[in-house]
Amino acid sequence: MARVISDFATFAWVDDVIVQADYHSRGIGKWMVEAILAHADLQGVGRWALVTRDAHGLYRQVGFTPLQEPERWMEILDPDAN
Repeated sequence: MARVISDFATFAWVDDVIVQADYHSRGIGKWMVEAILAHADLQGVGRWALVTRDAHGLYRQVGFTPLQEPERWMEILDPDAN
């Protein structure tokens, strides 16, 4: 399963990319992200973002890089949520 949240104009957030454990290392996650990035409704979006704990290599393969200006990003983090 993969999910993206977007305003379809300026911003898209890859929120979930989940591959069942039995199917890891088969390229399915990469394929899903490539399909999201190629989706017709998301062409022209100026900024894509995501957070990953351990799949940096996967996302680098499809063009994601570390934040260009991390000092501009802010968050509210609730360690007790979910």
